[in-house]
Amino acid sequence: MLSAVLALPFVGLFFFRIYENQLVHQTEAELIAQSVALTAAIRRDFENNLPADAALGAEVPATPTSLPDEPFRRILPSLDLTRDSLLGRRPEARAASQPASAAFRAAGERLSPLLLETQAITLAGFRLLDPQGVVIAGREEIGLSLAHVEEVAKALQGGFAATLRQRVSSQAPPPLYSLSRGTSIRIFTATPIILRDRVAGVLYASRTPSNVFRHLYEERGKIVLAGLSVAALTLLIGLAFHRTITRPVHELIARTMAIGHGDRSAMRPLKNHGTAEFARLSQSFLEMAGSLNTRSDFIATFAAHVSHELKSPLTSIEGAAELLRDDGDGDGPVMSEEKRRHFLGNIIADTHRLTAITNRLRELARAESTPTGGTTSLSPAIAGLRRDFAGIEIRTGGYLDSAIRISAENLQIILAHLTDNALRHDATELDIAAVTEGDRLRVTVRDNGSGVSPNNRARIFDSFFTTRRDSGGTGMGLSIVRSMLNAHGGAIGLLDDEPGTAFALTLQRAPEAETHA
Repeated sequence: MLSAVLALPFVGLFFFRIYENQLVHQTEAELIAQSVALTAAIRRDFENNLPADAALGAEVPATPTSLPDEPFRRILPSLDLTRDSLLGRRPEARAASQPASAAFRAAGERLSPLLLETQAITLAGFRLLDPQGVVIAGREEIGLSLAHVEEVAKALQGGFAATLRQRVSSQAPPPLYSLSRGTSIRIFTATPIILRDRVAGVLYASRTPSNVFRHLYEERGKIVLAGLSVAALTLLIGLAFHRTITRPVHELIARTMAIGHGDRSAMRPLKNHGTAEFARLSQSFLEMAGSLNTRSDFIATFAAHVSHELKSPLTSIEGAAELLRDDGDGDGPVMSEEKRRHFLGNIIADTHRLTAITNRLRELARAESTPTGGTTSLSPAIAGLRRDFAGIEIRTGGYLDSAIRISAENLQIILAHLTDNALRHDATELDIAAVTEGDRLRVTVRDNGSGVSPNNRARIFDSFFTTRRDSGGTGMGLSIVRSMLNAHGGAIGLLDDEPGTAFALTLQRAPEAETHA
């Protein structure tokens, strides 16, 4: 991209053709203006000095103007570098088939100083031709004929003509001239001199248009200095890009690879953020990497807990089954019916525990991937609790009808787990109160059960932690509640409250328009 920036000034040279075409128009307009002014003076000289019987050229009919009241007859520039073909060199002058008359030769001698003086100032070449196309005034080719030249032939018939011809120079052009078409052309105009509605002569003018590349070549020292300035500016831009874009991107890539290989020390802010956007990007990346690592740790710990929880009942089932199998072999004492029923009861109890654990695992998976759409309020969920848990008295208060961002089904699952947990800890009453805190709804769920001991308060949300293992507890109810709340942008915490247990739940509120919908 920086190379493209460096190349732009050179590519822009090709767009000078538009300017070159404007220079051609300007040169043609100047030749027209100079020729018209000179032909007016020459016509006045012819009127005063040519004899009445002087032989004139072709008859020119009067040209009406576009408007009856318009006295002007304009000649506009018409040459175009992109449209008009470039003719070859102007043909060499030929010997005249008939020499100019004495009257026209005398006129040429009188008018030659005027043409030469004009040429010295305007740098245009002028030749005055008689009605037969013979040169009678100018710097060169006096007495020779130009009647065979295309533009001159048209002017001898009374019409103005302008052409682009190949330029011939005695000096070698500068190297940059090879890039431009406008450097090798010369503009020729032929303006008829009308006297008594006849062609009394032709003013043949030519000039090379100004060229931008000539100026560039002449100012090459300044151009080199400008090029060095562009290169230095491009270098500064490149350094800025390197500092603000390239280096932070490379560092972020290196961090990604390091974190991918397990290097947790790479989860730190970049040394150079470059821009505010890269700072936000790197911060988001580090947060995502931290979240993934936390998730990975959770999965590893969770897998260890699951294997431990499943190992105990499976070991018990295996031991009981082996004893029952050995009792049937007949090699030892026969097991009593009471012991047999005891071992079978253990197998059934452990099977029930395995079933409970797998059901809880399925519920936890649902909580981790639960859909987060929908809105509801506490009132419908509380009505469901009163229907499903008749053994506990439920009291409510506060903003129960405030809309929150969670589906009715998911809210019912959360409150059902908390209510079931209260019942299993000997609670007979459950208080649910809700208050608004900005865009959040804070819900307090308090029971009058046996409460949580100080030693267990820090572990109650851990998976598989339970104080009711002997009575069938799996220790996953509160983990499911926390995972489901986290999925909906909420949270749960244990409050310091005695007697009983109190939890504080926070949920996102929904706008009124969304609630209505």
